[in-house]
Amino acid sequence: MSSARSNQSATAVIRNQILWDRLIAVVEEQAQTIIRTAFGAAAREAGDVSAGLFLPDGRMIAQAVTGTPGHVNSVAESVRHFLAEFPAPTMRPGDIYITNDPWKATGHLFDITVVTPVFLGSKLVALFASNTHVVDIGGVGVGPDATQIYHEGLFIPIAKLADRGEMSKTVLDFLRANVRDPVQVVGDVYALVSCNEVAGRRLAGMMREYGLKTLQPLGEHIIAQSHAAMLKAAAAWPAGTWHHEMTIDGYEAPIHLKAALTVSARGIEVDFTGSSGAVQRALNVPKSYTDAYTSFGVRCIIGADVPNNAGSLGAVTVKAPEGSIVNALPPCAVTSRAIVGMMLPDLVFGCLRQACPDRVPAEGASSLWNIRLVGGQPMAGAPAEDFLAGRRFTQVSFTTGGTGARPRQDGLSTTSFPSGVRNTAVEISETMAPLVFWRKEYRLDSGGPGKYRGGLGQVVEVSHAEHVPMILAATFDRIKFPARGALGGQVGAPGRVRLKSGRELNGKGRQLVPAGDRVIIETPGGGGIGDPRERAPESVERDVRHGLVGAEAARDVYGQE
Repeated sequence: MSSARSNQSATAVIRNQILWDRLIAVVEEQAQTIIRTAFGAAAREAGDVSAGLFLPDGRMIAQAVTGTPGHVNSVAESVRHFLAEFPAPTMRPGDIYITNDPWKATGHLFDITVVTPVFLGSKLVALFASNTHVVDIGGVGVGPDATQIYHEGLFIPIAKLADRGEMSKTVLDFLRANVRDPVQVVGDVYALVSCNEVAGRRLAGMMREYGLKTLQPLGEHIIAQSHAAMLKAAAAWPAGTWHHEMTIDGYEAPIHLKAALTVSARGIEVDFTGSSGAVQRALNVPKSYTDAYTSFGVRCIIGADVPNNAGSLGAVTVKAPEGSIVNALPPCAVTSRAIVGMMLPDLVFGCLRQACPDRVPAEGASSLWNIRLVGGQPMAGAPAEDFLAGRRFTQVSFTTGGTGARPRQDGLSTTSFPSGVRNTAVEISETMAPLVFWRKEYRLDSGGPGKYRGGLGQVVEVSHAEHVPMILAATFDRIKFPARGALGGQVGAPGRVRLKSGRELNGKGRQLVPAGDRVIIETPGGGGIGDPRERAPESVERDVRHGLVGAEAARDVYGQE
């Protein structure tokens, strides 16, 4: 009898693993469908998307490997908001829902989220949610210049995008009328609709193949197992509370971030009490985005191999005072919330380093250095006819700096961490807008020196191909406060942005690039770990040979000829 129960248990474990693998395949196909059908470069080239599967009560049970933490982890909670507005019993086959509400989705108006219920017969068995960053949403455009959410573009409350298979002409007409590039934006919305539809078909096929009439037992098992695994991973760390602080550039004034991280039998709690208050520019972070990057920072170090779903995310609690920079309330401007939000993993790492110094990376560039260029829109400083002589475009070239040095390894150069998006190929940017990229190369000596060196930033030089003025909408940080090293490692190089003609530009805000001039972007490097004098001679020699470290730095910093 005992042997029979053991065999049944083993069979159940194997079956659940097979079903789990199938679910991951379904959501990964969902994400790849967005990328393959999207019109905008953010999804198609950079992979700035998310895709996930949810139980009918709104709990996420599986997410695609492809995607960014800011999207995935905030969408994980957003489906509950959709269900509050449109309860599950009211949903019908063919219904589709949409929003870009920053406080109920992923933190700013440029991210559009689409949710689609899945039915077997007349029974609701699951929901799929997907999300991507669109090229334009109206308002003042890209950049942190807005002072209220009303300046930032079209705000879509949670609404029906399709009713029993009939797309809403009203919603789509509002979109087309309010954005500068309606073809790309509406095309991306249809990509989100398509990816959910594909995933729904795959899920229904899987359930029929395995005779499943509901996902509830499997979903409950996945969530419970993941939660238990996260608590077990946390238990392997010392119990206690650790504090860390960070100052970043801000807009008019620096922004101070403060965290207290507690590890206990209940899981991990991160409290941001003491951080700066909300500001009068679009650097504010809605709580959903703070939750997303805080939990990601924890999960990079604790429970990194545990699947990401409602169970594992539920083991991480985030507290942030209302009205603070990391829990900004309406009508705060939030377009550039990523500048602050992407610093939060480094803040979490600073806490965890005190508990286990040899398991945590140094600080990196962290916030993306996306090059946001705008043409065909007048701006003070040049005659309107000069701007209007060129093509109208809004182009974002995804660009980044270096990551912090890792325990026992150098940092990664020009790598998007924590966002995970891909850098945009210059050939793609040049085909989508009248731009010429003259240079894109590693930035010499930008990685923070250490026993393990920080990752390098890059140098990018770009101009308007039609020799007319354009606008740089700068959203850069780590210029005044570079990435800090750890355990004796030194800071990474600060970022810099300037014109080839010589004028230094601000790290944030819309600024004029005169006709015929070029923008030169120098992205920050990551901090180092350990005393640079302990760096292996062969590593220094290799870096010099590959043009990553100069001979002078090799001699003066690393103490090697």
